[in-house]
Amino acid sequence: MMMKNNNINGCTKKGEKQQLEYNYHVIHKLPPGDSPYVRAKYTQLVEKDPEAAIVLFWKAINAGDRVDSALKDMAVVMKQQDHAEQAIEAIQSFRDRCSKQAQESLDNVLIDLYKKCGKLEEQIELLKQKLRMIYQGEAFNGKPTKTARSHGRKFQVTIKQETSRILGNLGWAYMQQSNYAAAEVVYRKAQQIDPDANKACNICMCLLKQARYIEASSVLQDVLQGKISGSDDPKSKTRAEQLLKELEPFVSLGYTSPTPQLNLEDAFLEGLDQLINQYAPFRSRRLPIFEEISPCRDQLAC
Repeated sequence: MMMKNNNINGCTKKGEKQQLEYNYHVIHKLPPGDSPYVRAKYTQLVEKDPEAAIVLFWKAINAGDRVDSALKDMAVVMKQQDHAEQAIEAIQSFRDRCSKQAQESLDNVLIDLYKKCGKLEEQIELLKQKLRMIYQGEAFNGKPTKTARSHGRKFQVTIKQETSRILGNLGWAYMQQSNYAAAEVVYRKAQQIDPDANKACNICMCLLKQARYIEASSVLQDVLQGKISGSDDPKSKTRAEQLLKELEPFVSLGYTSPTPQLNLEDAFLEGLDQLINQYAPFRSRRLPIFEEISPCRDQLAC
């Protein structure tokens, strides 16, 4: 009888230990087990030693342990430690070891890294590539939505929302190149999909830089009159008021520049109109415009 009780007590203690270990992993958001990847995450999240974590992530990649997560997590930590250039090299060198499902996520990390390093040409090319994937029905691994995370919260992102986000990033990249005509076109396409005050202010800035002051003033009035989503946001409202003050001297004189003629960049984005108007996210047919872009890349006004 005593032996039976000892067995019961032993099982109870073992179960309690397993529960404690499980709770520990949940609290610290650690994966279960004791593999190289788990040790890297422990060093990153619990010991908070990013440089040591990077070394352990390398070991996990070389050991073939959860390579998808190890490479992505390592690149993020490297970016935080101002090793963005090395993070880019790591992704480019080892992404062929990752699954097909991980490639889209790695592209998103690369875009952030290119942005941090000021590699605008590479960022623009990758954003265009992501748009091509949407046109060809390859985004989200062929699914209509994907699960994203923000501040520990999961939520669903649709193809339409992703398209608007990519165009917003593309517009920002063109603005950093001072290519305001291309940035304006991109932001207008994004505004067709998901209009908001922030994009309207960006369009206004592009028009202002092109000396198209009357058009810019008209865009701002929509924000100040609350006609666009997000117009009541204090930051957007303040920004719109500041832009309006910059415009007032030019608008009063009635000075404006002619609208620029369409160029190849505009044609690239006209393909997006088909996606917006017909909205067929799983269309497998390649749009003809993409066949034109690669050989004419050097002619783009970037």
